[in-house]
Amino acid sequence: MKTLTFLAFLYLFFHAVMIGKKPNIVFFIADDVSQDDFGCYGHPVIKTPHIDSLAANGMRFDNAYLTTSSCSPSRCSIITGRYPHNTGAPELHVRLPLKQVRFPELLRGAGYYAVLSGKNHMFGNKDRAFDRITGGGGPGKEEDWVGHVKDRPKDKPFFFWFASTDAHRAWSITKEAPKYDPKDVIIPPYLVDTPVTREDLTGYYHEVSRFDYYIGLVTAELKKQGVLENTMIVVAADNGRPFPRCKSRMYDSGIKTPWVVHFPEVIKSPSTTQSLISVIDLSATCLELAGIKSPECVQGRSFLPILKKPETRIREVVFAEHNWHVYRNHERMVRFGDYLYIKNNFPNQPNLCYESDDHYPAGEELWKAHASGKAQLDQQQVFANPCPPEELFQVTEDPHQLSNLIGDKKHTKALKQARVLLAKWTEKTGDSIPDNPTPNRHDPPRIENGKILPPGKAKTRNPHAEMPGASENATTINHPGPIKI
Repeated sequence: MKTLTFLAFLYLFFHAVMIGKKPNIVFFIADDVSQDDFGCYGHPVIKTPHIDSLAANGMRFDNAYLTTSSCSPSRCSIITGRYPHNTGAPELHVRLPLKQVRFPELLRGAGYYAVLSGKNHMFGNKDRAFDRITGGGGPGKEEDWVGHVKDRPKDKPFFFWFASTDAHRAWSITKEAPKYDPKDVIIPPYLVDTPVTREDLTGYYHEVSRFDYYIGLVTAELKKQGVLENTMIVVAADNGRPFPRCKSRMYDSGIKTPWVVHFPEVIKSPSTTQSLISVIDLSATCLELAGIKSPECVQGRSFLPILKKPETRIREVVFAEHNWHVYRNHERMVRFGDYLYIKNNFPNQPNLCYESDDHYPAGEELWKAHASGKAQLDQQQVFANPCPPEELFQVTEDPHQLSNLIGDKKHTKALKQARVLLAKWTEKTGDSIPDNPTPNRHDPPRIENGKILPPGKAKTRNPHAEMPGASENATTINHPGPIKI
C-alpha cells in the first residue's frame, strides 16, 4: 500500500512538473484593424504603447496575411487552421460545421484550460473547444479579460482567445483611450480628405487605442502572476479597417494583418521578420508548443522556427480569398516575392464592402466626390464597374496597390508565375466558383443623374446558396496547396 501511495505521489509530481513546463498562450484578435495602424508598424498618430512594448521585446511580423478579409470566415479559418472554402464557412455569417476540428479542443485534450471571451462569430458548435465562453464586457467586449486571467485554474497551462469588437463600427468613445483630433489623422489616398472623413477616422483611432489599453491590463496581470515569461502572446486582427477599399478587399489594407508575438522563453533577441506567414499557421504553432502533432486537417505550418531565428522561411507564398460579404464575390489573392496578384471571378459588379456604401461617413464622402466628378483617380477605383478581372502589384513600390501592372511586359514573368501558383492552389485545395452563388443582400449603391441612390432594402436576408469549393467537396480536402515556389 505504501509503495502504491508513493508511486501515485511520483506520478502526480512529475505530471505537475510537465504541466508547468507547457507554455501558456494568449491570442488577442482585434476587429477590423489594418496592419499599419499600430505604433510599432509606424503609425505616427494612433497610440498603442502596450502592443508596441510587446513588439519591442518580442517579434514583429511584417508579412503576415489573413486568409480572408471578412469577419466570421476569418475567425473560422484561424481556429481550424484551414482556408475558408475548406472550413465549410467561407461566407459571412455561416456556421462553422461541427466536423471541423478547432485547435483549442486539442489543447484541452493535452491539459490546457481554454477560454473564449468577447466576439465569437463562429456561431455555436464551440463548446467542446473551450472550458468557458463569455461575451466579454464593455463596448469593446474586453472588460472581463483580466478577470479570466485571475480566475484560471493555477495547476493547468492556459489558452485564452480574447476577441475584441474594437475597432468595428459604430464607434463608442470611452475614458480608456485618447480622443483624437481630426486635424491629426492620416488620410489614405483612396479616401476623400474632408472634415467628415477626418472625424470618422478619429472614432476608429480611439477604438484601436482602447484595444491596446486592455492588452496592457492583461499583460500586467500575467507579469504579476509570474507567468509572462512562459506565455506566448499573439496580437492580430481578423480583417482590415472598416473603410472603403479595406475590409473585405484583397489589398494589403484589407488582407495584411498586424502580427506581434511576445514569448521571452523562445524569442531571445527582439526583432522583426520579413518571413511570410498565414494566419492558418497559428494552429500548427500552438499545437507544436503544446507537444501535440498537428492533425492532417490543419493546412498551416508552425512559425516556431521563425521565433527562434527570424530569417527562417517556412513558406514562400500565401493565398487568400474573398467570398460573399453582403455582396456577391469570388476573389482570390496570391502573395509571393515582391508581388501581389488578385483574380476576380465576378468582375461584372462593383467590388464593394458594406463600409463602402453611402450610409457610413467616409463612404458617403467618397460617393459625393464621385457623383460631383471631384474624386481623384486613386479614389475612383472603388466604383469600377466592371472591375479588373486580374490585378498585379509590386508591393514595395506600390504599398497601397494603386497601379495595376497587368499588361506591363516587364512583369510578364511574375504574372505567369502568379497564375500557375493560383491554379495549383485551386486544384489542390478543391476551390471552385459557384454556379449558383449567394446573391447580394441588397442592391449596391449607385448614381443616377448625379445623385446618390441608397442601397436597396432587403426584405429578408438571402439564404446562402452554393458555397465556394462545394462542387469539389473541399471540406474533406486537407492539402495546403503550394508552400514553396
